[in-house]
Amino acid sequence: MSNATSLYSPSKTLGVEADLQFLERSGEKPRTYTFDPPGGGPRSNARYASRRVAIQDARRDAAAFALDREGFAFVRHQSAVRDFWNEDEIRRVYYAEAERLLRDATGADRVLVYDHTLRRRVPDAEDRAAGLPRQPATRVHVDQTLKSGPQRVRDLLQDEAEELLRGRVQIINVWRPIVGPLWDSPLALCDARTVDFEDLVASDLIFPDRVGETYAVTYNPAQRWYYVPAMTPDEALLIKCYDSADDGRARFAPHTAFTDPAAPWDAPPRQSIELRTLVFHADPGASS
Repeated sequence: MSNATSLYSPSKTLGVEADLQFLERSGEKPRTYTFDPPGGGPRSNARYASRRVAIQDARRDAAAFALDREGFAFVRHQSAVRDFWNEDEIRRVYYAEAERLLRDATGADRVLVYDHTLRRRVPDAEDRAAGLPRQPATRVHVDQTLKSGPQRVRDLLQDEAEELLRGRVQIINVWRPIVGPLWDSPLALCDARTVDFEDLVASDLIFPDRVGETYAVTYNPAQRWYYVPAMTPDEALLIKCYDSADDGRARFAPHTAFTDPAAPWDAPPRQSIELRTLVFHADPGASS
């Protein structure tokens, strides 16, 4: 893995203003096919609109962000993975590293990495296009919902699911660049405390063998947005996509890739990996 150091200087910027893509409400439930839909037609019925938002520089005070408060956290973590495009090495080395990282970060009794996605931006390419790598997700979203979070546990751990769901369950993504410093298509993350539940719109994500559910996100001027400029492969973001605890702690952290206007013109296209994990506490009120 690259040990490139960031050229970022905290004196250069307090943040940026950039366009993010938010859902426009309609009279029907948004749905998106991950493949060409039967009978042809568009893959999605959802309409999005750009909104210019201020995105604050989280690197300036990165240690202040917490999973249970803002819904995301920044960590420094050096991986032993030498080639993130080697699927066997990811599953053999990186999954175990991430499970240890999340146990340390949350105090969890158990962590299960259940899948991962590698992304490499190809200019003007559509996400999920045949023969191309996955592209950065450029619409504001949350990966899980109140419905789909528990369903992931039931789908993956059938015999244990109901017992595990009596405790506290979180779904947390571990996201990192695999080439850096990264300026191209960084992640913007929304402070979960500034998200009204009405901003979240349950949306169907249709696979060939199942229908998942995610949240699309509508614009709200109260939302506060952050990013970490020039991340390196020795840095990662933890992003909360679901939490069964309903006691005021962060439950859902909207996020999206965006075009950073401060990026150098010759910044190489983003390459990144995200892991999706189930994080279990036997005690339903356990603190992270």
